[in-house]
Amino acid sequence: MQAMAAHVDSASGGRLQIAVYPSGQLGSERECLELLQIGSLAMTKVSASVLEGFAPEFSVFSLPYLFRDEAHRLAFFESPVGREMLASTQAFRFFGLTYYDAGARSYYTADAPVRTPDDLQGLKIRVQESPTSMRMVREMGGSPTPISWGELYTALQQGVVDGAENNPPSYFLSRHYEVAPYFVLNEHTAVPDVLVIGTPLWDTLSAQERRWLQAAAAASAVLEERLWRESTAEALRAVTEAGATVVPMTADDRAPFSSRVATMLTDVDPATRALIGRIQAVGAADAAASAASPARPEVSP
Repeated sequence: MQAMAAHVDSASGGRLQIAVYPSGQLGSERECLELLQIGSLAMTKVSASVLEGFAPEFSVFSLPYLFRDEAHRLAFFESPVGREMLASTQAFRFFGLTYYDAGARSYYTADAPVRTPDDLQGLKIRVQESPTSMRMVREMGGSPTPISWGELYTALQQGVVDGAENNPPSYFLSRHYEVAPYFVLNEHTAVPDVLVIGTPLWDTLSAQERRWLQAAAAASAVLEERLWRESTAEALRAVTEAGATVVPMTADDRAPFSSRVATMLTDVDPATRALIGRIQAVGAADAAASAASPARPEVSP
C-alpha cells in the first residue's frame, strides 16, 4: 500500500495523495467497508470472504479446489470474470480496483502428516466459523472444530484440536509449527484479498485521477504477488529449519482431497454453478492472451 501511495504521488506530481493507516487502525474489515459507503474512508483492503455479505457471488472463493493451481488463480485475477466480480458491489457504494494474492490454505497437524483424506479420519481440525469450511473438513473425513485464532496455539499444544489449516506465512508467523510440526501442502482453498474504493470518493475524481489510481493499483498488485511468493518461500524455509516437516504435493497427490469435496462445487444454485464454470474455464486461452499483452509494471517496494 505504501508503494501504491508513492506511485500515485509521483505520477500525479503530488496532486493525488494516499495516507495509509495500517494494522486495523481504522477498524475491522467490515467497519472499514461501512466507512467507505458513507465517504469517511477512501479505500481499504479486505478479504474477499468479507464481501460475501454484500455480493453473494464472493462466497464462491470459500469453495475447495475452485482453482487448479497458483497459475490458474493469478490468471483469474486478470480475467474478464475476475474483473466483473470486482465491479459487482457498486450498488453498495464501493467496488474492487484489484485483487491481492493471499495464497492457499493447507493442513497442519500435531502428530502425523495428512498425506491423504484417510489420514484426517478422527482428527479434530480447527476451522473458521464458516459452514463451508466445516463441511469441507467433514467431507474429507475430519471433525471440524471452530476455535478463535488467538486460542489456537494453546488448543494445539493441549490437544484440544489435532490440527488446523492456513497459508504458509500464517503458519510461520503464528509459530504454530512449534506445536503442529507437520504441514502438508494440499492447498484446498484460496481466498484472495481485494483493494476496494468507495464510490463517494471515486465519483469526485477526474478521468486523469482515475487513470493514475487504476495504474497504481494494478502495479501494486504485481508487486504484492512477488512479495507474497517471497514471503511464502521464506516461511516454508524457516519452519523447515525450525524442525517442521513440510510435505509438497503434486496435482496427483491433491486429487484424492479434491474428489472428496467435488460435490461442493456442484451442490450449489444455478447462478453459482455458472460462475464456477466461468472461473474454471479461465486457463490456456487467457494465459496466451496475457502473454501477448505488455507486461504489467510493478511499483517499487
